[in-house]
Amino acid sequence: MARIADLVAYPLKSNDGAAVDRADLGPNGALRGDRTYALVEAGVDPHAASVGGDGGYVNGKAEPAVHGLSASYELAGPTDATPTAVTLSRPARPETGADAETCTFALPADGEALEAWVGAYLGYPVDLVREPDGGLPDDRAAPGPTVVSRATLETVASWFDEVADATEMRRRLRPNLVLDDCPAFWEDRLFADHGEAVRVSVGGTDLLGVNPCQRCVVPSRHPDTGEPIDGFRETFLRKRRETRPTWTESDRFDHDFRLMVNTVVPENEWGSTLAVGDSVEIEGVEPVPVDEN
Repeated sequence: MARIADLVAYPLKSNDGAAVDRADLGPNGALRGDRTYALVEAGVDPHAASVGGDGGYVNGKAEPAVHGLSASYELAGPTDATPTAVTLSRPARPETGADAETCTFALPADGEALEAWVGAYLGYPVDLVREPDGGLPDDRAAPGPTVVSRATLETVASWFDEVADATEMRRRLRPNLVLDDCPAFWEDRLFADHGEAVRVSVGGTDLLGVNPCQRCVVPSRHPDTGEPIDGFRETFLRKRRETRPTWTESDRFDHDFRLMVNTVVPENEWGSTLAVGDSVEIEGVEPVPVDEN
């Protein structure tokens, strides 16, 4: 039986994750504290902006220099990954005159100082934005925890000489739930056709698997340096096609540059707690509860 091996929240969107043993599901179903904060270009409304490369978010899609930032966090509690402080490190960046430096910022009190520090590194002004009620996910229609198996991470890592191991692939893909005791691409069982969702019991808490995640340029770059892998997309597409299991068949899987599953959490499950070691069981297919438009 599949089980949760790792639970990872990303308190500052597009930055390092924080592994936790237990995590509450907050409003809208995300892990509490996940993507609570994000950086955007100054003046951008994070709720109206696209998370794509030209949407105004300061993320790896739009700004490769983001990979040079590393983050560690002080969290609000043992099941709440909302950051009360973040320690950021940056390398020297001659093109903007920024020196290598590490600074700790209390949140939200030191938000303006963080904005100035990151802006000096990037070379343009940024805003630190906050959404405590559900965070700022990429998939606004399916904002629950994202799911992938460790075997998938190991398999995909093996496709690229430049990727050290499954841990590095996890850092490239940024899932919330990593599963053990299941084969590669088992998570592809967690979505069905358009208009349908797959109900999954996770330690007694129900999630609805909805959509296979469309990948972007970020997994092709080293999570610390931003160094790209030449031909990443082409290799990924070829290997994904070669290794795609029969259970992946779905009209949602309309191209091979998809990996990981986005979920919806029923409102009655908000406030539930997920934990490392929880069993993961598929319960069945049902009509999707979200507006897919």
